[in-house]
Amino acid sequence: MAKTQRLDKILSNMGYGTRKEIKSIIKKGLVRVDGNVIKDSSMHIDPCESQIEIDGEKLVYKEFIYIMMNKPQGVISASFDPRVETVVDLLDKKYQIFNPFPVGRLDKDTEGLLILTNDGKLAHELLSPKKHVPKTYFAYVEGKVSEKDIISFKEGVVLDDEYMTLPAKLRILKSDFISEIVLTIYEGKFHQVKRMFEAVGKKVVYLKRIAMGDLKLDETLDLGEYRELTEEELNTLKDR
Repeated sequence: MAKTQRLDKILSNMGYGTRKEIKSIIKKGLVRVDGNVIKDSSMHIDPCESQIEIDGEKLVYKEFIYIMMNKPQGVISASFDPRVETVVDLLDKKYQIFNPFPVGRLDKDTEGLLILTNDGKLAHELLSPKKHVPKTYFAYVEGKVSEKDIISFKEGVVLDDEYMTLPAKLRILKSDFISEIVLTIYEGKFHQVKRMFEAVGKKVVYLKRIAMGDLKLDETLDLGEYRELTEEELNTLKDR
């Protein structure tokens, strides 16, 4: 059975205005469905089967969008902020009309993988504490990271608010005055990676998320760049 919706609802969901504004656009004869000028805004159509045009522009209907971004520093993980640039501000208007939001947070000074979507169900699945979706980070750490730290993180460390973290997997790439590490955590407490290293007497000086679940950051994306997830990548997230 075809999944039909009111024409004005479809256009409203796609960001073309309020129902009232869309009714006016339709009355002006600017909307065509399958080549025919439509004057009835309450007409039911299947947006996946019918071709909709607005003032000559073909509309590509999607209910949900899924975007991978390589988040730069200095931008906050929010949909809107009156004072500071947000990750949504970086998106082209053709994506903003879907009202996407970031799935979880990356600190203002943290870079890397961020997913933006308007699919609330998927976001909930990825963020639910019960799911323990792993998040993997690359970091520069001030201080020599050692085997002792690997053991501490594996057992869980006590943060500054007395919270004991879940076991985490720490891998040392380079141990020096500035160490290079990869860390996988299974929860998402506020500033967690930084606070975990503080708990063992060290300081994170650069942090980048490189994976979420089995989804890895596309390293061809420059900071601030983004693209839609491939079907395979989306299935990787949904099949958890």
